[in-house]
Amino acid sequence: MAGTGEGYGKVGVIGAISRKGNVVCRMIGDADARTLSGFVRNVTDSKVSLVVTDDNQGYSHLGRPHESVNHSAGEYVRGEVHTNNIESFWALLKRGVIGTYHNISKEYLPMYLAEFQFRHNNRNNSDIFKAILAGC
Repeated sequence: MAGTGEGYGKVGVIGAISRKGNVVCRMIGDADARTLSGFVRNVTDSKVSLVVTDDNQGYSHLGRPHESVNHSAGEYVRGEVHTNNIESFWALLKRGVIGTYHNISKEYLPMYLAEFQFRHNNRNNSDIFKAILAGC
């Protein structure tokens, strides 16, 4: 039966994070290889020494040094290869939505993503309020 499978009706999001730095996240229409690899190429510098992803096959043709962790086989860390940083960001986003907003619509999802991206990227800013006002 079409339209009833796992994930049906949900909107895809994708994100990238540097090991000790900023996060970039976006809403995506399709989770196909073109979209996933295009996002990674657009948001990561070509000089990045290693890109780490989960085991989604859409990341298999990035054209740069790439490692993945096989979540489906229970692998989450292999030395320096892990996705813990971005998983932590997703957990904070989910808790923020569930605890504060309760539910968000597809129409406003990009704004919520931008808010949590800003919060994360300014987490060490002692005057984040001033940064918010400067953006207005």
